[in-house]
Amino acid sequence: MLLLTMALGGCGGTPEQRLRRALASTVTGHLQVPAGTVEISSELTLAPGAHDLEIAGAGTLLKAAAGFSGRALLVIDGARNIRLHDFRIDGNRGALARPLDMAPPENAFRVWYPLNGILADRVEGLDVSAIQLANVVNFAVLVSRSSGIRIRNLTVEDSGSRSPQGRNNLSGGILIEEGSKDFEVRECMFTRIAGNGLWTHSLRTSPRLSDGVFAKNHFDTIGRDALEAAHVTRMRVEDNTGSNIGYPVELVDAEHGGTPVAIDTAGNVDHSEYARNSFEEVNGKCIDLDGFHDGAVRENRCLNRKRAEDYLFGHFGIVMNNTDPDVRSEKIEITGNVIDGAKFGGLFVMGSGHTITGNQFVHLDLAGCNESAARFGCIYKADEPAMLQTGIYLGRGVARLEETRGNVIRDNRISGHKMRTRCVAAGPGVSLAANTLERNRCEDDLTQP
Repeated sequence: MLLLTMALGGCGGTPEQRLRRALASTVTGHLQVPAGTVEISSELTLAPGAHDLEIAGAGTLLKAAAGFSGRALLVIDGARNIRLHDFRIDGNRGALARPLDMAPPENAFRVWYPLNGILADRVEGLDVSAIQLANVVNFAVLVSRSSGIRIRNLTVEDSGSRSPQGRNNLSGGILIEEGSKDFEVRECMFTRIAGNGLWTHSLRTSPRLSDGVFAKNHFDTIGRDALEAAHVTRMRVEDNTGSNIGYPVELVDAEHGGTPVAIDTAGNVDHSEYARNSFEEVNGKCIDLDGFHDGAVRENRCLNRKRAEDYLFGHFGIVMNNTDPDVRSEKIEITGNVIDGAKFGGLFVMGSGHTITGNQFVHLDLAGCNESAARFGCIYKADEPAMLQTGIYLGRGVARLEETRGNVIRDNRISGHKMRTRCVAAGPGVSLAANTLERNRCEDDLTQP
């Protein structure tokens, strides 16, 4: 294996120029970048056809210059078996950030968002570890149309830009998109991210992502979603933790209905599992299952300790939906989860074939609906006044109507504001008798309004 150490003190030119020469001349082998700050004026790229290449730092800082222009500080395009580790990236967000709308639905994110930290496109085999990324304008790491991705032990902080309205525009964290497959993101730390922390995305016209794992990551102060699985099959989201999701409040994308979520879903997501994730202080939903079907949600936990007025974007604990026209909400197992403190109800159910057992939905309806209807907007739909005040509510859908029948709701504990009589209810067009309700424990919480 070729070993090339780039000495910042030799061979002429600026540190940036020497680094560019080293990257351009190293197709394979090992490139050691020594300690020091390298100010980058435009994107760094690897040699054409780079493969089996390791790029290692030793206290190295790659910092975007005040006039930086490019897709990312480091761009890896069409490469194979690339390993990056042990250096830092500073995206100089304070100097470079400009208002930017979120990507229109017909755009891959790699095309729409510039000024990222690391961009990998059409890469087969990428290992990224022990890298600190801060002050990145848009995405800290953006991986598109790639496979064999292993990302671990990254620190991402103070990243993401704003829309012209001053809200988050989705950016800030790590995104894997456009049909990528065989990917893992483990043991990373996300702090003060304007948009989403860690997620997948593909256009409806693109292949779905597949065979992914998000595990043992931690999130603190996230403006939109901590985690999102979007348009993916065979996805595992497990053992992640976090707090302060949907904060600071002024970053929440209220204009586009961007309710913050600890674990979000979009598009068509099946044969997947969300398991043993734990979050505290979620200013939104704990788990959104919009497009989730034929999968499992097991032993997750969300805890909110504050008052209803402290959760401006508070919601149900867990919500089903079917916005994607190719999806029907069916065959979801929801077992052993704990929702402790929700502004409204514990679970919104739609569709068929779901198994909902052994969950604890406690300290529900912090808003005290519908007695506080005017104060907290408790009447979401005029013809369904009971929706937000019910522990488990069975409806016919939001985006599209579905038959809600054949669901098993058994052995759940449901407590909160008047939950003894508002435990389980059905909306118009839904028959409780068409579903199985057994041995659910329903209790009032006398400490609530």
